[in-house]
Amino acid sequence: MSRSARGPCPRPEREDGSVTTDADFQPADVLRQIDAATEQLLRTASRFTDADVRAPSLLPDWSRGHVLTHLARNADGGRHLLIWARTGVETPEYPSMAAREEQIEAGAGRSAHALVADLRDSAARFAAEYRRMETAAWSRTVRWTGGQERPAARAADSRLSEVLVHHVDLDAGYAPAQWPADFVRAMLGRVVASFGARSDAPALRLHADDTGTRYDVGTAGPATSVHGTEASLLAWLMGRSPGTDLTVPDGAALPELPFLY
Repeated sequence: MSRSARGPCPRPEREDGSVTTDADFQPADVLRQIDAATEQLLRTASRFTDADVRAPSLLPDWSRGHVLTHLARNADGGRHLLIWARTGVETPEYPSMAAREEQIEAGAGRSAHALVADLRDSAARFAAEYRRMETAAWSRTVRWTGGQERPAARAADSRLSEVLVHHVDLDAGYAPAQWPADFVRAMLGRVVASFGARSDAPALRLHADDTGTRYDVGTAGPATSVHGTEASLLAWLMGRSPGTDLTVPDGAALPELPFLY
């Protein structure tokens, strides 16, 4: 699955024509958000029985055990990137994409207790390395397994999005409406930008009724206007909602979206 990227969000236009800007990266603030999201995730996961972790998640072909294992290995991968940025010693996120998939498959069938312990311990390792980072290290370039070269700060935002989005994928009562508003606003801008760079994305005019913000997506034909909260718009764009809580003028159907995340 794709990864959230750290960087300036598009400057979304409000209905009154003004624009908003993305705040500068603040390591301590992002870590507080990661820690809070992780605690919520652990509270959910700690209730799982062995049968629960073998049940399907919302992701195709993945059980909850797959999702939990992925989140643990993602924490380790993010920690490796932070070590690389801090020390200057190349420390790959994963040995390869194939190795990443093998690790997830190998760990998915463990007991609920083992999965939760791994999730907790890997998150603690990530947070400990995060706290070792000096200010200058966040701007150093590191390379993701997919070959993308980005500032290390992107590993922080990526981890936050992984925890929040995959918590929904566990299908255990946590929903997009519970995502923090700051995360939703930032992530929605990034997702809109990602769709805008794709030739297979439909033209959309998204109206966030709760904030008065408008987002324009794509140029392929006349734009379809879609109304909803920022969280419901983001969930639909990311494939975490069928969009039943969104509205389209004249009752038209929502357009089909390409897979993003």
